[in-house]
Amino acid sequence: MVSTQSHPPLAKRIATDADVATCVVGAGQAAAAAGLDDAARQRFATAVSELARNIIKFAGSGEIQIGEVVKGNLSGVEATASDAGPGIADLEQAMTDHYSSVGTLGIGLPGVKRMMDEFEIDTEPDRGTSVTIRKWR
Repeated sequence: MVSTQSHPPLAKRIATDADVATCVVGAGQAAAAAGLDDAARQRFATAVSELARNIIKFAGSGEIQIGEVVKGNLSGVEATASDAGPGIADLEQAMTDHYSSVGTLGIGLPGVKRMMDEFEIDTEPDRGTSVTIRKWR
């Protein structure tokens, strides 16, 4: 993680829909603790939900870490979703609106990027994917 965590992160293993739900609740709580307003909290929780569902859909299981973050004079909340799945073969295409490799609406990763203040993705075929998002207060 590029930034400095001010509180220990919540680390949640993601393998079931129940894990996704628990993670989304934790995301909302972390965003509230970081002082984000209602709209920003909802965007953060929605983005975490999308990342968690992608873990199940594409990798089967993985982990999401969520915590408050400070970077210079900014403070907010950060989540990193990681898995050891197949990775994304064509990242540029995956980040294109309405592209889907599995017949969905194709708004997932591009939508997550639009909702967040910072978005970083690291992926390699057969090595997994890691996505870090940040929402500043």
